[in-house]
Amino acid sequence: MIGKVERYLKDKISEQGCIHFTLLDPDKSSGYDCAEIAKEAEKGGTTAIMIGGSTLASSQDLDDAVQRIKKDVKVPVILFPNGPIGVSKHADAIWFMSLLNSQTSYYIIDAQMLSAPLIKRYGLEAIPMGYVICGEGCVAGYVGHARPISYKYPKLAVGYSLAAETLGMRFVYLEAGSGASEPIPPEMIAAVKHHVRIPVITGGGIRDPKAALAAKNAGADAIVTGNMVEEESLVGEKISEIVSAMRD
Repeated sequence: MIGKVERYLKDKISEQGCIHFTLLDPDKSSGYDCAEIAKEAEKGGTTAIMIGGSTLASSQDLDDAVQRIKKDVKVPVILFPNGPIGVSKHADAIWFMSLLNSQTSYYIIDAQMLSAPLIKRYGLEAIPMGYVICGEGCVAGYVGHARPISYKYPKLAVGYSLAAETLGMRFVYLEAGSGASEPIPPEMIAAVKHHVRIPVITGGGIRDPKAALAAKNAGADAIVTGNMVEEESLVGEKISEIVSAMRD
């Protein structure tokens, strides 16, 4: 059953062609204020706030960040969990994601088994998503014991994405990793988009309007930026530039 947040995301994709997500990591909160960044991101035109991180270690920090963000923004706050510790009852929804190219069952299904009872108890809207790590993989690839897909082999990304769709997942996320030196190539995005009907999300290494527009033109339905908002002081302005480029 499609919930309120998922319907909102798909309606926005239908209206705008490609939407923007801002990813915030409470584990890096020593360098910036999650709530303030979220507020500026909303002003810049982001469609939703994703919150989580590969190394998140405190559910209390997560709860605190989610509650502070929700006081300041109206767009949905969606959890991007690294496991059961990434579940908060205060969020609007959670990406119920499986790292399909992990070498360990924990990130494919075991973490989900542990998280599902909490999600049920909290009444969180769960949005099924296939998560595929490509290129460098960075911290997400290391922590998730992934076999990152080389950019030379887009057919492998197509295969995993089709598997996600066939298993009933309603989104697929091609991830280059936080801090990646380059984003997912347009050729890989286009290959995946050509074969699947579910929305394609891409993130990692997207730091400017040119990179976002290239992903959008290749067929991405959603763009995620994370490190950029941690590094830049003019968050709203930078996100506005990216959103404007995508819509143009």
